[in-house]
Amino acid sequence: MNDKDKKFVMGGLIVAIIIAILAPFLASANPDGLESAAEKVLLVEEVEPMFEAPLPDYLVPALGESPLGGVISIVLGTIIAFLAMVGLATTARWFKSESNGN
Repeated sequence: MNDKDKKFVMGGLIVAIIIAILAPFLASANPDGLESAAEKVLLVEEVEPMFEAPLPDYLVPALGESPLGGVISIVLGTIIAFLAMVGLATTARWFKSESNGN
C-alpha cells in the first residue's frame, strides 16, 4: 500500500472515530424506524438473545446508561471492525500473491 492510500485509510478511520464519539450525544432516545415498525406490525415480544453481547445496547455495563459508556463501546466496535477488515484485506492479498506465484 502506498503512502497516499495509507493516509486515505487513516483519514477514514479518524472520521469514523469522530462519528463514534459524537453518536451517543446525537442519537435519538426513540427506537429506530425498523424496530418500531416491527413492534407495531408483527406484535412480537422481545425475546432473550441466543448469545449475550459483550457490550449490549452500546453500553458498558459498569458505567450504566451514561454517554461515556456509549462512546467507549462504539469506539471499540469501530476499531474492532477496522482491524477485522485489515485482516481480511491482508489475507486476500496473501491468497492473491500465492495464486499468482503458482
